[in-house]
Amino acid sequence: MKHLILACTLAAGGGSAMAAADCPPYVKHTPGGDYTSAEDRGGLSVVEKFHFSRAVETLAQGMTGSLGADIGYTLEHFPNHHRALASMAKLGLRLKSPQPPGARYTVSCFFERAIAYAPHDVTARMVYGSYLLAMGQDAAALEQLDAASRLAPEQATIQYNLGLMYIKKKEYDKASAHAQKAYALGFPLPGLKNKLKAAGKWREPEPAPAAIDAQDGQEPPAPPVPPTSAPDPAEKTSEKTSGE
Repeated sequence: MKHLILACTLAAGGGSAMAAADCPPYVKHTPGGDYTSAEDRGGLSVVEKFHFSRAVETLAQGMTGSLGADIGYTLEHFPNHHRALASMAKLGLRLKSPQPPGARYTVSCFFERAIAYAPHDVTARMVYGSYLLAMGQDAAALEQLDAASRLAPEQATIQYNLGLMYIKKKEYDKASAHAQKAYALGFPLPGLKNKLKAAGKWREPEPAPAAIDAQDGQEPPAPPVPPTSAPDPAEKTSEKTSGE
């Protein structure tokens, strides 16, 4: 999985909760649906062709109007479209606006619609957590990352981001636990490790001990070698004949 980590920061401002009237739930229609479903993605190419080009995704320029309108249109059809959610979040952060021009809903509302429709989608929760963290909403960010961790405990990026969250809260034991798991799962960036080192809380992981028999302290015996099959009687007869 690609690391969809938002690198922007912004002072806290605006709440993530929206009144129901301002943030109606997503209702599936065609084309549209769950971005993670192969069946629902049948019409995705049509939506992306006219509203979510590379230029839109990178916030260079819109295709049919404003960036907010094109990204918003994509999310109105596929609410948990991972890359569109990340682009909407980056746009809101760049403009320092909870609701970019052209977007029908706020950035937070787009995320809430995505998670309500596809609560199993770990990536959508990760991107939302990154956005909330950039907005200074640490408690809400931790809630999303915790939920993502419960859904996918073996995702290294989730463990890494949780470690960063707990570093920020100065809860170093929890940060260290998540760091150890993230690096054991192969996460490549050293930032979390360096932060723990700076706080004097990093410990190199211990090598896994060799398997020892619990009763006598000896290494367990090798598994028995399966017996070879009995020779074919015809082969014996052949050998005897050839020796005569």
